[in-house]
Amino acid sequence: MIGYNLSTKQTPKDGVTVKKVMVAEALDISRETYFAILMDRACNGPVMVGSPQGGVDIEEVAVTSPELIFKEEIDIFEGIKDRQALQMAKNLGFQGPLQQQAADQIKKLYNLFLKIDATQVEVNPFGETPEGQVVCFDAKINFDDNAEFRQKEIFAMDDKSENEPIENEAAKYDLKYIGLDGNIACFVNGAGLAMATCDIISLNGGKPANFLDLGGGVKEAQVYQAFKLLTTDPKVEAILVNIFGGIVNCAIIANGITKACRELGLKVPLVVRLEGTNVYEAQRILSESGLPITSAKDLEDAAKKAVASVAKK
Repeated sequence: MIGYNLSTKQTPKDGVTVKKVMVAEALDISRETYFAILMDRACNGPVMVGSPQGGVDIEEVAVTSPELIFKEEIDIFEGIKDRQALQMAKNLGFQGPLQQQAADQIKKLYNLFLKIDATQVEVNPFGETPEGQVVCFDAKINFDDNAEFRQKEIFAMDDKSENEPIENEAAKYDLKYIGLDGNIACFVNGAGLAMATCDIISLNGGKPANFLDLGGGVKEAQVYQAFKLLTTDPKVEAILVNIFGGIVNCAIIANGITKACRELGLKVPLVVRLEGTNVYEAQRILSESGLPITSAKDLEDAAKKAVASVAKK
């Protein structure tokens, strides 16, 4: 397997090169269930989710057999109570002494969830062996990125080589970058605004080339590096800047944009929509720059102008 490409639903089309293989004890499974602990915004905290039907896609079970999905909120002050763990074990179909085994495993999984600052601990299958042992046969864990300062050992294990080189470069400057298949680069602050920008580009007949999130505390150097990253992508035929200045100062964005345009020699159309803190100063900086920057009054206008600039080519 090592050296060959592995292609799954989670990988790019070409797959990911296998560099390591984990060898584990082979166990027979006599029965499979599903169990997870995850953060649920609707409940404002962690919840347990379980189903006696494991080893399959839980989303499919939720659609075809919703009565087989059991959900239980967890009190963040008291944790999982003994009766809750035992009831979940019963709901999962464990019998006799295996019920207590499963309940103990459930409580240990919650302790793990807390200890490693997880946002999700999913065990599928969570099952039993013919010898009467409850086992977490396969698991997936998602970690809270905001807890990296507490979980340095865990985050040090992240294999950056699986990422696109441009994603690793973006991370050096606290930029979040996800490459897409289109030709209009998106330069935005905030994940929600980035997704909305991609959607509106698509609605106007264009295709976003990326998802680039500047975040909150933006500095001119970040703006410069963001433009540098975007212009290295040969697919990019236009750049759309969409910034809403809440904690972000639009003037800082404008200064970063003009500096990047001059020093990098920007050769693709640039459409800028700024709104919020210090926006009038930002607009003055752009208009007096003498650079070929197209201003937009709102997001819809910006998307239309960006799509039109590509269509002219």
